Amino acid sequence: MIYDIRHETMPREDLESLQLRRLQASLERAYAMVPFYRKRFQEAGITPGQIRSLADLKNVPFTTKQDLRDNYPFGMFAVPMDMVVRIHASSGTTGKPTVVGYTARDIEMWAELMARSLAAGGANRGDIVHNAYGYGLFTGGLGAHYGAEKLGASVIPVSGGNTKRQVLIMKDFKPTILTCTPSYALHLAEAAEEMGVSFADLHFKAGIFGAEPWSENMREEIERKLHLSAVDIYGLSEVIGPGVSVECHQAKKGLHVFEDHFIPEIIDPNTGKSLPYGETGELVFTSITKEAFPVIRYRTRDITSLNCEPCICGRTLVRMNKVSGRTDDMLIIRGVNVFPSQIESVLMEIHEVEPHYQLVVDREDNLDVLTVKVEVGEKLFSDKVKKLQEIERRIQKHIKDYLGVSAKVKLVEPKSIQRSEGKAVRVIDNRKI
Repeated sequence: MIYDIRHETMPREDLESLQLRRLQASLERAYAMVPFYRKRFQEAGITPGQIRSLADLKNVPFTTKQDLRDNYPFGMFAVPMDMVVRIHASSGTTGKPTVVGYTARDIEMWAELMARSLAAGGANRGDIVHNAYGYGLFTGGLGAHYGAEKLGASVIPVSGGNTKRQVLIMKDFKPTILTCTPSYALHLAEAAEEMGVSFADLHFKAGIFGAEPWSENMREEIERKLHLSAVDIYGLSEVIGPGVSVECHQAKKGLHVFEDHFIPEIIDPNTGKSLPYGETGELVFTSITKEAFPVIRYRTRDITSLNCEPCICGRTLVRMNKVSGRTDDMLIIRGVNVFPSQIESVLMEIHEVEPHYQLVVDREDNLDVLTVKVEVGEKLFSDKVKKLQEIERRIQKHIKDYLGVSAKVKLVEPKSIQRSEGKAVRVIDNRKI
């Protein structure tokens, strides 16, 4: 099902014409209403009127998360506060939170984008959505909730936590669509197994998972354990929340970016130079329809690539590949760049281990040491030490062969790695302490 046939299947020439009109209007509004943007344009020696083509956008300065923090809390808003009907914020774990605002029109547009996303993932009017994304300042829960209602589905606003209670609700309420982080989906499967409940006996047909990078191997693991079709959804609060892009359930080969609302770019994270379709780099977004909180060339720090090949689903929107990691989550181990998702892909090839892991980085004798902690099943952990050592050596070899980095591997007992109700904590970097 395509929720918005007109915009999701628009010929590229028409789409680019629409983008340019909306871009010019958005830049003019940001320049007039946000002192930060006006100053940045003036420092660059340009005005919004000089952006006469989409290609001219590359002449506009970038915006970073630090810029948003420097203008905390409401300095980036482009409308008076009496027009702001909703405020969300990031967790602020690495500094001040980034605060975003929405007008009533922004909320309506966001709901439509999430309705598009749910439809692309396989949801329809009449489905029951078990929404286990967190509600509150985090955008995930309310974003999925409003989108499901816009689509005409029923919503169970269960949020995160109370995992065993969630399993009982799944049995009794018979939801058909699951929305949560991929790591929490696996936690739900684990809890259900402990309770003697099989997902095969539940009624789910699709799951729409996001908020953290996850590999193709993890997709296979989720689909096997939860007996549903798993698709990836992407978004971030600074751009709007979830609903910036989504995979279609027909292809599952890249996430369709809703280009009538957001212009994506890929840049070299070191030089800022724009990269062509197909090349991997940092994802940058410019919003072109948001009223309260427009963002101009916002550096997401997410690593991916774009392609414009036709999709079997009929959508003409450009697709971004699954996010492989973040430039600020990237580990540099003795000169080798390593992303948690790369380690995850290796671990998912090892059938004896569970899909729960953590990377611990220490500095010993002025050298970086990476330790990969990964859980094994009950039976295997109680097995002979020799068997565990053989698996550890095998994982070490795979990491070395595939990623070119040496790592210690420590197999740990089941459920010893802390579970998360939201985004999983994959990295503990003791070098920063």
